[in-house]
Amino acid sequence: MGRGRVELKRIENKINRQVTFSKRRNGLLKKAYELSVLCDAEVALIIFSSRGKLYEFSSSGMTKTLERYQRCCFIPHDNTHERETQSWYQEVIKLNAKYEALQRTQRHLLGEDLGPLNMKELHNLEKQLEGALARARQRKTQIMMEQMDDLRKKERQLGDLNKQLIIKLEAEGQNLETIQGLWGCCGAAATENFPLHLSQTQPMECDLQPVLQIGYHHYVEAEGSSAPKDMAGETNFIHGWVI
Repeated sequence: MGRGRVELKRIENKINRQVTFSKRRNGLLKKAYELSVLCDAEVALIIFSSRGKLYEFSSSGMTKTLERYQRCCFIPHDNTHERETQSWYQEVIKLNAKYEALQRTQRHLLGEDLGPLNMKELHNLEKQLEGALARARQRKTQIMMEQMDDLRKKERQLGDLNKQLIIKLEAEGQNLETIQGLWGCCGAAATENFPLHLSQTQPMECDLQPVLQIGYHHYVEAEGSSAPKDMAGETNFIHGWVI
């Protein structure tokens, strides 16, 4: 029993649509490759998926095939404006082709859309990734070494600064000890010159010194004295004045 005819319309199921796209895309790319090999034809195939991804095949190079296509489709005229327009249009086509090639290469480097690549292309891609990884590691190691050198330099600077601060503190400590020693010597000398007396618990015994007295001095006659009593009148004291 043969397979029934498939109705050509948009597949509504998203999963079935994606599976059908993948199968028919691979089949179309295979047919294009077989046509270019069997018939010695220059074949160029460009496919854009619904998500905007590019799939292409070219037997002689996409840029070369597009340039040939432009030469066949556009006939040059004598008009200068038309020739300039055609030149700009060809330049835009070249830039678009380069842009698409760069996008395809970027997707390959990110591990996407590797289905159309053969063994040789996958091997070359692997070499490119290994080389890029080695260069990235080398640059990373260089940056780390530079950072370590900077940290060692800062460590030496901080060590020198710490030594200078220690020397300064030791010098200030010696000066402080010298000043304290001088203060101690001066204090001892002052103590020797001006001794301190403790308070006496016993009553102080002081020698009586002569005092000044103005007025009458009471004269007490000694016993057995033969001096006359009116001798007191010969003194310089005035009777009755006592202060």
